[in-house]
Amino acid sequence: MAVKLRLMRMGKKKQPTYRIVAADSRSPRDGRFIEIVGNYDPRREPSAITIDNDKALRWLRQGAQPTETVEKLLKISGAWDQFRSPGPATPA
Repeated sequence: MAVKLRLMRMGKKKQPTYRIVAADSRSPRDGRFIEIVGNYDPRREPSAITIDNDKALRWLRQGAQPTETVEKLLKISGAWDQFRSPGPATPA
């Protein structure tokens, strides 16, 4: 099963908010998901982004692929930098 970190549209017509979810890549955009990782509200000024970095890092380390938009949001939250930087070496 290929897992993607992607946006799931919520909210009323013309008033979108999004959930950042881990979902099977074959499921529809607003369909089944595995876990909610965060929220994104583009209508606020400035945009409101809340991401649970621990959940996001766990999914990224397990091989989940973020969409382009989610990757940008992860960079803003700092989770992407934590994922890309090499972790501290464990003492032997």
